[in-house]
Amino acid sequence: MNCKEGTKDIIRQIAGLLEQLDNATLLKPLEIFGGSSLGQHFRHILDFYQCLLRGTLTGTVDYAQRERDPKIESDTRHASQAFMGLISEIAKNEDDLSLAIWGDFSSNPAAGRQKLNSTFGRELMYAYDHAIHHLAMIKIGLQIAFPHQQIEQNLGVSPSTIKYHSDQ
Repeated sequence: MNCKEGTKDIIRQIAGLLEQLDNATLLKPLEIFGGSSLGQHFRHILDFYQCLLRGTLTGTVDYAQRERDPKIESDTRHASQAFMGLISEIAKNEDDLSLAIWGDFSSNPAAGRQKLNSTFGRELMYAYDHAIHHLAMIKIGLQIAFPHQQIEQNLGVSPSTIKYHSDQ
């Protein structure tokens, strides 16, 4: 399976999970997240994919310039549709498309930023890994705050970890 296929799978997994949740679940501030909500984590995942796709139009990706659309955080249907819309946009890009990436390595506002060279395929892999990480946190939030919610066993688990466990 390649990165685009894996990304389609994880996007479908995210959209499927969103379809199981209601808006109140998405919006509830959770203590384990320092008051952040599940919706904010979903939105954060989407933001990174959107930054990448915007960057394919200009050749420069800046993950710090996120949209942060509050409707993604509060409306499960809107969020699910936004995620599913990524699939066709991702398919339009070649893995070897050259991109420049603005990097932030300090929280100090006076610190400079570094521009790094990358490709669409590499950045798609980064967005995928980032999504896995946030899905793991979403899973924890659901298990603690909404223990009745059915959760896919492998939600937030990387393919390499799944393969490792199946070999044991």
